[in-house]
Amino acid sequence: MDFQLKSDQDLIHLYIAGDEAGLVELIRRYQSKIYTSVYLLVKDEYLAEDIFQDTFIKVINTLKAGKYNEEGKFLPWVTRIAHNLVIDHFRREKRAPTISNGDDFDIFEVLGNYDESTEDRMVREQTYKDLKSLIHLLPAEQKEVLIMRHFGDMSFKEIADITDVSINTALGRMRYALNNLRKMMQSKEMSLKN
Repeated sequence: MDFQLKSDQDLIHLYIAGDEAGLVELIRRYQSKIYTSVYLLVKDEYLAEDIFQDTFIKVINTLKAGKYNEEGKFLPWVTRIAHNLVIDHFRREKRAPTISNGDDFDIFEVLGNYDESTEDRMVREQTYKDLKSLIHLLPAEQKEVLIMRHFGDMSFKEIADITDVSINTALGRMRYALNNLRKMMQSKEMSLKN
């Protein structure tokens, strides 16, 4: 049976029916995106791994209890669980999360590799490096929304719920983040031309 061709829902049903391979495929499919979204919030490899594991323990318990909502998409649901665990961690620590993308972990690995020439790969890596450094310059709230939307595949309603703001505020932060990135990219282009 080729699990890679199955939908998330099919894999969930297989797991609930007792086939562990269904869950293994779901984790394989999304571990990079989920881990990355956690790591960008906690900026600590070991803590991110702990929260990632706790996330899937919660996922397993919810699936086994038959409490998974069929309407929801799997990735945004798991990302929401992970982000809630991150928030719980910071509440326990009584400090605000710092959203970062440290150099020891490449956030763009999640985009996958494909056949490309050495020149294309170098251009892509430089572009990602530049974009990464620009994202790092964004204000924390804008960075957070951008990460949740891009890596967590979350809706603005889900982002609003997790960050405890209105949907309009979440949308506004995303708009500001994209505008700021655009301005930074334009000013970088101008300085390269001069």
